[in-house]
Amino acid sequence: MSKYFEGNDRSCLSPSKVCTTSHHASGSQVVSAMAGGRDRVGYLLKQLQRASCMCPAHSHTYTQGIEHAATGKTDYAFEMAVSSIRYGEGVTKELGMDLQNLGVKKVCVMTDKNLCRLPPMQAVLDSLTKNGINFQIYDNVRVEPTDQSFMDAIEFAKKGEFDSYVALGGGSVIDTCKTADLYASSPESDFLDYVNAPIGKGKPVKVALKPLIAVPTTAGTGSETTGVAIFDYKELKVKTGIASRAIKPFLGLIDPLHTLHMPKHVTANGGFDVLCHALESYTALPYNQRSPCPSNPMNRPAYQGSNPISDIWAIHALRIVAKYLKRAIRDPEDKEARANMHLASASAGIGFGNAGVHLCHGMSYPISGLVKNYKAKDYNVDHPLVPHGLSVVLTSPAVFTFTAPMCPERHLEAAQIMGADISTAKTKDAGLVLADTLRKFLFDLNVDDGLTALGYSNDDIPSLVKGTLPQERVTKLSPRPQTEEELSALFEASMKLY
Repeated sequence: MSKYFEGNDRSCLSPSKVCTTSHHASGSQVVSAMAGGRDRVGYLLKQLQRASCMCPAHSHTYTQGIEHAATGKTDYAFEMAVSSIRYGEGVTKELGMDLQNLGVKKVCVMTDKNLCRLPPMQAVLDSLTKNGINFQIYDNVRVEPTDQSFMDAIEFAKKGEFDSYVALGGGSVIDTCKTADLYASSPESDFLDYVNAPIGKGKPVKVALKPLIAVPTTAGTGSETTGVAIFDYKELKVKTGIASRAIKPFLGLIDPLHTLHMPKHVTANGGFDVLCHALESYTALPYNQRSPCPSNPMNRPAYQGSNPISDIWAIHALRIVAKYLKRAIRDPEDKEARANMHLASASAGIGFGNAGVHLCHGMSYPISGLVKNYKAKDYNVDHPLVPHGLSVVLTSPAVFTFTAPMCPERHLEAAQIMGADISTAKTKDAGLVLADTLRKFLFDLNVDDGLTALGYSNDDIPSLVKGTLPQERVTKLSPRPQTEEELSALFEASMKLY
């Protein structure tokens, strides 16, 4: 990192130089804290621009993807694939009828031990029992699943010989259920066969899966709409996953009544995931600048780059987040806010499930995977845990400062939706404007002050960068390519936010 921070300049990003304003600060202190964060990110951007290669592949134009993909022809098409979605208060009661209509004989219901005791599970069981559905319950899903917890669920699914699946829970449950369905339907496959390259083999899914109905109880991952399943690969201490349209749920039943049971911090972290899904998919490399162009449509990735349809869903989700997320966090009885955030989660899922995400998510996986002792509030787990949405949003001010030169208009539009006055903003300041807006949003919600609050320090940056490098499935969708040194600088700028 020395080439980026020479002489005394490095102190500008040193945590010891950062304002440590409390969350009960006065208005002037808040302004001071925001300015301090802006200065650090502005400094970061200048250093990155000064040090970056100025070859065409790294030039500051939104069309850089064509040069960046010079080794292979870029794609010319995009494909929208999404689960069927049914939304409405109390819609869970229709679950048993859906399974009856499918003519299934034996259903696997997957959930976690916390949800087993809550009303959403009772609603599922009531519907299954009323409609005479034969089922077995697997309640051993791990919050933030690992390769081992996935394999435990897979073993249960294989032994059960189920002909359909129901996933009740957040992204952890739905992703675990997708994976169990996949490997039970492909019993001869090795676990790494379908895992994303370069960690796994990334083989295309050619087997037919059993129908899976997802009943999300959180407003965050949008997993009920996507063909993606994420887990911690313990050997490398990093998150990776499986991405294929073949594993997306047959149906997502979005019942906003379930979100009323989400604690405050679970609601917040889910909402941060929605926020970054929308921002990253809207600013991702355009689909017709992504390479290589597949020789067969089966090989076109689930994450294809931003496109005119995904843009609509991303912006719609962002508007809902701006209007309702703070209300949903502050008042669990605010049914309107929580219902809208549940719908925003699915909307963002439709957008990013086809466009993809980029650096916030790519950098988040080692942040979660390398967790030391941090245990998030409101999560009833027996292991250290950095919730996914929190790990994603903490890098967002630095990331969008870095990516803004590639598509400044989109960054300014996002900032405006989030409440910024952009009437006098210049395009060259787009990243700083969006970063300021995000930082203020997080400050108002008492969000942890950067990666240091999670137990990380500058000494951890090499490991965090190493954990980001395998995430090419998403990092290559960044509108701006990044070097290891640039990733290091982004992590350093994210150590403190305020």
